[in-house]
Amino acid sequence: MAAHIVSPTPQFWEHNEINPWHEARNESRRESLANSQFRDDLSEEGTLGSIRIIRHEDLGDYKRSSHGSNRSHLDGGEKGGDEGPPKPVGFWHGDLAKTRLQVFGLWARTTLILCVFILTVLSMYWAVLYHVEENLDSLIVYVVDFDGQVAPYIGANPIIGPMITQMTEEMVQVEPLNNIPHLGYVTRDAAAFDNDPLQVREAVYAQQAWAAIVINPNATALLQRAVELGNTSYDPTGACQLVWVEARDQDTMYDYVLPMLNTLETQISSKFGPMWAQQVLSNDSIPRATLAKVPQALNPGIGFSLYSLRPFVPAVTTPAVTIGLIYLIILAFFSFAFYLPIHMKFVKPEGHPPLHFYQMIIWRWLATITAYFFMSLAYSLISLAFQIPFDNPTASFTAAAEDPNAFGKGTFVVYWMINFVGMIALGLACENVAMIIGQPWTAMWLIFWVITNVSTAFYAIELSPRFYYWGYAWPLHNIVEASRTVLFDLHSRIGLNFGVLFAWAAINTLLFGPCCYFMRWKMQRGQRKEAEAKDRKG
Repeated sequence: MAAHIVSPTPQFWEHNEINPWHEARNESRRESLANSQFRDDLSEEGTLGSIRIIRHEDLGDYKRSSHGSNRSHLDGGEKGGDEGPPKPVGFWHGDLAKTRLQVFGLWARTTLILCVFILTVLSMYWAVLYHVEENLDSLIVYVVDFDGQVAPYIGANPIIGPMITQMTEEMVQVEPLNNIPHLGYVTRDAAAFDNDPLQVREAVYAQQAWAAIVINPNATALLQRAVELGNTSYDPTGACQLVWVEARDQDTMYDYVLPMLNTLETQISSKFGPMWAQQVLSNDSIPRATLAKVPQALNPGIGFSLYSLRPFVPAVTTPAVTIGLIYLIILAFFSFAFYLPIHMKFVKPEGHPPLHFYQMIIWRWLATITAYFFMSLAYSLISLAFQIPFDNPTASFTAAAEDPNAFGKGTFVVYWMINFVGMIALGLACENVAMIIGQPWTAMWLIFWVITNVSTAFYAIELSPRFYYWGYAWPLHNIVEASRTVLFDLHSRIGLNFGVLFAWAAINTLLFGPCCYFMRWKMQRGQRKEAEAKDRKG
């Protein structure tokens, strides 16, 4: 009887319309299981290593039996399809008793985890403003009295400066006893600023204080001359200055600093005006006709000139330094889900050999960073498209200026690089955590990552409990601070900001490889468990 040597190749099974590979294929170990199945199917014919000996007359029988076995499998087993899919039953059916207990347990556990997560993580957002009133004194406001202390006004008997400093010092001492919130007024000597009011502006610009009250050197002298000579051009607002930098944090300024300074200004005017008017009217040496020419010199007598060194304009800048940056986090987070299936094609042997895993890690890191490069450019171009200024020159530290940019015509490139490095810092952390915890827990990580970054970036940490001081090292805080610097020409700490972001990028780069190996180990373990479960059922 003639015998033929037949090699178990896919082409053989194509010609005979039967392919045992597809009967026993496992997605992760398809080829090895195919060979095993082949050996099982042909065990009756004998083996010689990996070569099977099959008689011509047996090929037809094998074809028919295998084909029939395949139909039997598809039709539902030995009964040839007589048994269809299980029919639906009621919720309280006895056959679902075990399943109901399992579902109830999983539901209760998941609900408990989510409730604990809500109470812990979301509380961090509520708590950031929990002690604002108690912490308002951390918003430092300099009170600097130059009145009568700078030539040629030395020797005059100042009355405006001493009165204002006395009022602010009493606020700091008395109001806490009455549980009245107040700003952190700090009286500074004029000599600390070389008797130069412009140096006080520089200190505010340098963010040494949130604002400053400056009593001008000629405040009392000009007021006295106005009532003595009837100077009709006298302007009460020339007596004092209020200086602040609005673009440092517009919300803190509008919500806390400026309202309380306006209240203080009103208190000063209401106290000084009547006192000064009574003092002047009691002086018979000043003719009433002279006083009639300068009613503004009697009451209120003094006022404040207002200087916002860097206004928060234009309004379209708001998303670039606040809510818009949340989407930078979200984009970095969801890029993991978009790109992972693409990267995994290198390690799935679908018609090609798999790539070395360490090389796949290198490729994936480079591809991720490159994707961030272009995604951050697209994000930055939105601000350019809506005409946020990016090419204005810088301005003096002591002058009130609108729309200055820190780097002139190069501002956009620096702004783009801030978003790029920031996206690396935010995104690589998301990549690593996603590989470690997996689905569905990555959604909880996203909420945690957004809340911790927003809480410490969009609100003044000075007003938060000390627990939040770690926020100075968080990525979004430094992205916001650097973005404000370049867009509004603020006091620059951009070197520190980039340093923090690069530190996040470096740490997460070091962790990237181990996290990839951990994810592969989890996937392989899951596949082994799935295969073992199928073997037990078989």
